[in-house]
This record gives sequence, C-alpha cells and structure tokens, in this order.
Amino acid sequence: MNEQNPIVKPWAGRFDAPTDAFVEAFTASVGFDRRLYRHDIAGSIAHATMLAQRGVLSEAERAAIVAGLDAIRTRIEAGDFAWSVPLEDVHMNIEAALTAEIGDAGKKLHTGRSRNDQVATDIRLWLREEIDGIATELRRLQEALLALAEREAETIMPGFTHLQVAQPITFGHHMMAWLEMLGRDAERLADCRRRLNVMPLGAAALAGTTYPIDRHETARLLGFDRPAENSLDAVADRDFAIEFTAAAAILMMHLSRFSEELILWSSAQFGFIELADGFCTGSSIMPQKKNPDVPELVRGKSGRIFGHLMALLTLMKGQPLAYNKDNQEDKEPLFDTVDNVRGSLKVFADMMGALTCNRPRMRAAAQQGFATATDLADYLVRKGVAFRDAHEIVGRAVAFGIREGRDLAEMTLDELRDFSSAIEADVFAILTLEGSVAARDHIGGTAPSQVRAAISRARRRLAEKAQG
Repeated sequence: MNEQNPIVKPWAGRFDAPTDAFVEAFTASVGFDRRLYRHDIAGSIAHATMLAQRGVLSEAERAAIVAGLDAIRTRIEAGDFAWSVPLEDVHMNIEAALTAEIGDAGKKLHTGRSRNDQVATDIRLWLREEIDGIATELRRLQEALLALAEREAETIMPGFTHLQVAQPITFGHHMMAWLEMLGRDAERLADCRRRLNVMPLGAAALAGTTYPIDRHETARLLGFDRPAENSLDAVADRDFAIEFTAAAAILMMHLSRFSEELILWSSAQFGFIELADGFCTGSSIMPQKKNPDVPELVRGKSGRIFGHLMALLTLMKGQPLAYNKDNQEDKEPLFDTVDNVRGSLKVFADMMGALTCNRPRMRAAAQQGFATATDLADYLVRKGVAFRDAHEIVGRAVAFGIREGRDLAEMTLDELRDFSSAIEADVFAILTLEGSVAARDHIGGTAPSQVRAAISRARRRLAEKAQG
C-alpha cells in the first residue's frame, strides 16, 4: 500500500487519528505469527462452510471465499505474498488479501467470529500438528534406543550412584532406563494433545455470537473432538500451551541428563562410547579435540525451554478474563519450544543410531570400585549370615582390597575366608561380572535375558500405540 491507497484498519471507525508508527510496529505480530497461515486458512474455510450451511453466506459467496483462500495459500507457499506490518497479524493480512482478491464477499468471512477465537483456534490447530510431528521424532529415538539396547544386551558396564561405581549392569539395561523415561514423555504429550483438541471458534470476542452458527459442525470439519463449552474460557486461557511446554520441559530435562552421560562417556577419562564424527566438532586451536557438541547443545537448550515455561506461566498469572493483548506474547515462546524440542529429538535419534560402544573399556571400568561387593553380601546372607553382619564383613574385605590394590574376585579363597568362615569355593561364581548381572534375573533387572524381554515388551507397546 502507498499514501494514495492507505491501509484501513479493521477497527479504524472508532478512531480519529492513525496509529503511531512506532506503536504500529511494536504491537504487530505478523513477523512471527505468519507461520500460522495454513491453520488460519483452514479455520476460515471451515467457518465459511458452516456459515453457508446455516444460510449466513450464500453458496456462491462460500465458493468465492474458499477459492480465494486457496489462491492466497498458494501465493504464500510460493513466496509471492507481501506481508504488511500495518495489518498487524496473519489473520488481517489474509483477510485483507482475500477482500482484494474476491471483493465484498471477503468482508463477510469474519461474520460470527473475532480475532480472539480465531487466534486461539489457529494455535490449537498448529500445536496439534506439531505434537504429532514431535511424537514421530520421539518414536524414532525410542526405536534407536531399542536397537542399541538389543545390540548391547550383554555389554557389561559399571552402574553408578553418586557418580561412584555401584554395581555392574549392562549397557542395554541402561539404555532401557532412558526408553522408560521417554515413554512417559510420549504419554504426557498424548494426554496434552487430547486436552487441547477442543475448538474455541464461535466464542467470538468473549460472549459468543448472535448469528445462528453450528459450532459442532465447525469442530467436525476441523477435526476437533468438540467445541469449547464456555466462550470466556475459550478465548482467555492458554493452559494448553503451558501444559505442552511443561511436558516439553520434562522431556528436555531427560534429554539433558542423557546428554550429560554421553558427554562423560565419550571423554578420554571414561572412553565408554564413540560418537560419530558427524555429531561432533573440532577445536580451532587444539587439533586433537573431538567435542560432543550435539549433546552439549541439547543440554544447553533445556534451560531455554525451562525459561519458556516460566514465561508462559508468568504471562497468564495476572490476567483477568477474557482476552488481553498480553496473549500476543504466547506465540514466540511456544514456537521456539516446538522448534527446539523437535530438533533435539531428531538429532538425538540420528546420533544414537550411529553410536558405538567400547566394550573392553566398559568392562575394565566395571572391574574397578568393587562393583560386586553387594553380591558378596547377598551370598553371605544366603549362607545364613545376618545382612548387617554381612555388610560389615564385606566392608572389611573391601578395605583389605583397597590396601592391596586388588578386587574381590582377585583375592584367594583363604583371604576371603579370613573375613568369614561362611565363604566357600562357590563364591567366585558370584564375584564375576557376568555372574553378578545374570543373578538379577527378574522383571526390571539387568540380566541380559530380562533386558531382551523388556525390549520385546517395549516393541509391542510401540506397535500398539502406532496402530491406535
């Protein structure tokens, strides 16, 4: 538009002076909400279809609106659409373009709705689609972990508490722990999606509309489970966005903890794993370096998502009903959360699929720190020794091993019997790393047979969810 053909605001009738130029730029959202264009157009087509069914629009007007919106979508996707800051947002840009395209029929599209219920509908449509995309990437990561766990079901490594060697476990068992956490993340996202799939459209500004609309039909056309029950609630709340961001924050917390382990395990001090070169970078000054940049960046991005959750909670906490301009600030944190969660999952799935284990290094680490001490205590209990006495006996044996620089399995039978006459030659079967992990042969245990059984159950669950 130029000075000879100025843009007329949709609400200009109330005002005697134009909007201040800085205020116009400061309050505009089209710079970031234009990404909602497909969902805005879909909502408008459904709204126009319903209005025609109810006799508010003629069939000719509906057809013109749908054809015009389709043409606008094509132009946007071709990069041939001029976005206007004076028109404030994606909604008014598309409506103005529609009116320019088809004439007065375009002005009738807004009948029976407001930008308040329009934007709330667009965000729900967009977020529903994005959750589905995130679920796809999350499933890819789960499948990568299952494949890795299956491959390394018998690979022995030290299990840690307090980052100290605790007991021997298998790498496959460790990967299945992360799978369980990610499974709960998937359930939270699915639950969030179910709650957000409620349609605000028809709530209008805050009180509904006097036109004879059919909100159930519009909801059906847009794939919503039902229309929102209360018009005030429909336009005023963003708890669905907060709930999604909370679920995303928990997911990113899990990925951050996972990243920390990958960073430690790939260091020279651990040397448990090797990340593929495509997921690492070098140093500009130290030629030997191979930096785990991907897990480090994912670990860093978790704080960013936590911040978005706090921003959305703070945004909503002081607002009276119904809609307030504050809610324009909901989109950028939500958009950024989706982009970074989806990207983190994608790169994680790719990275875990290319990870390799240093099995000898893991095994050597498991032989340090007296990882089978608990097994020896359990052995003594089975021989009739009270657990507290067994605990003390093994503690003295460990102290001896520290002084001598030898693990429990490296001691002679006579040396072990110095601590308890209950110890017999069969003790060495339980002091081996393989014997230790195999002995934990129950559901949830680290025995290789149990790891494989857990993998089978997890694959069945994933398949059932995919079919559902």
